[in-house]
Amino acid sequence: MMIAVFTLVMALSIAAAAAARLGIRNLDIDHMLVAGRSMPAFMVFILAVGEVYSIGSILAFPAGIYAKGMESAYWYMGYLLLAYPFAYFTAPLIWRAANRHKALTVPEVFGRHFESRGLEIVMSIGALIAVATWGQFQFVGIQVALTELGLKLSPAGLLAAAACLAFIYVGLAGVKGSAFVACIKDTAMMFGIVAVGIAAIWTMWGTPAQPLQVSMPESHLTMGMPALSFAISTILFQGFGLYLQPSVSPFVFTGKSEAAVKSATVFMPLYLIMLPFGAVVALYALTALPGVENANRIFLDVAHSLLPSWAVGFVIAGACLAGILVLSVNALNCAAIVTRNLVPNVPVSAQRQWTRLTIAVFLIVAAALTLVVPKLMVSVLNFSNYIAIQFGAGWLAIFFGRRVSALSVGLGLVVGVVVAVVLFATGANVGGLNVGFVAFIANLAITFGLCRIMPAGKPRSPVALVAKPTTA
Repeated sequence: MMIAVFTLVMALSIAAAAAARLGIRNLDIDHMLVAGRSMPAFMVFILAVGEVYSIGSILAFPAGIYAKGMESAYWYMGYLLLAYPFAYFTAPLIWRAANRHKALTVPEVFGRHFESRGLEIVMSIGALIAVATWGQFQFVGIQVALTELGLKLSPAGLLAAAACLAFIYVGLAGVKGSAFVACIKDTAMMFGIVAVGIAAIWTMWGTPAQPLQVSMPESHLTMGMPALSFAISTILFQGFGLYLQPSVSPFVFTGKSEAAVKSATVFMPLYLIMLPFGAVVALYALTALPGVENANRIFLDVAHSLLPSWAVGFVIAGACLAGILVLSVNALNCAAIVTRNLVPNVPVSAQRQWTRLTIAVFLIVAAALTLVVPKLMVSVLNFSNYIAIQFGAGWLAIFFGRRVSALSVGLGLVVGVVVAVVLFATGANVGGLNVGFVAFIANLAITFGLCRIMPAGKPRSPVALVAKPTTA
């Protein structure tokens, strides 16, 4: 029954992607990447939320609490709470910049705004590193979820099946196909988290005659100063930069207007309702299932222990869809960057075919990385953010900078990425701070400091000062 329900949900997702193709006579590169900039507020909302609430919201959040306790819960919930006020102001500016330059990718925005082919290439390489890491994060979770089905397939076979689905979603109708699939995914994901959470609550406190004696390790209940420093710096860093990442900001490009984008951000905090249920699941697992070696599996282990078989199939389907959907659009973003920004002189008529080929290559590479370098999902998530949010300094220059040069933006990104990678690889402790936050401070110093000591560059019109449209 579990596999039957899972298969039904997956079939519905493929049908949704096929339905997205209806009405599109010619799936050119513009429709494939940004849906012709025609998405209403609701679809922008679904796309953007679909990217942020990926498989990490289902598996990584409870896994982090199970493995590290309060430390993980504090920063994970905190940065999401802070991200939405920032998104309300920055997402419309992202759309305005992309629309002004008629850009289909993030590197194109930077290259055209600063009139620099070199900066476009630097931003392309940085974006590929960030998006590839985010893709591996999805594959780690997908592998965990599919393993719970009990199918007699190798890990490579499971990931290959997930990669095929990801290719189908964007191959049929581009980013619009992902938007349609996101509706199925959000329904299944929300059902799964709430159902397991309610089952855990009922098991712990719903039977007064035999209540479960809730217990947590002492190490999970307290936070020392290093952990608190990390949590606060992570909240500030990731809260500010969540929607400035090259894996998230392209969804803003799809909006039909700046007003539609702003309207979409208003309702995004509603999805935070799932996080308390995830925390309850972790609390139940610490009490009833102590000592699980692979924390990434803890949410699904609780689902198996508390829910009937058919409901577990729905939960696994929601988890898989959350990962596969994000994986598909990240593959599309990477392919677009390679085809439009890195490989020179690809004819527009051939870009769609090149994009599909590159999507396939991306999925194969990301799956291989997952098999070779499996990690705790929270660790992969942090590393991805260390790199991706370094783009925030460049976006600030586009929003507000008059004389910031292409050289300073590119050099700032390189310094930020290098500092983040070195600190992460060496395990250096900088006062307990999030190493991405430290790297971002260095990035900002270069991006906005060089213009003070170098000859003033060509003055540019900051996007934030352009008159905004009033139509919805």
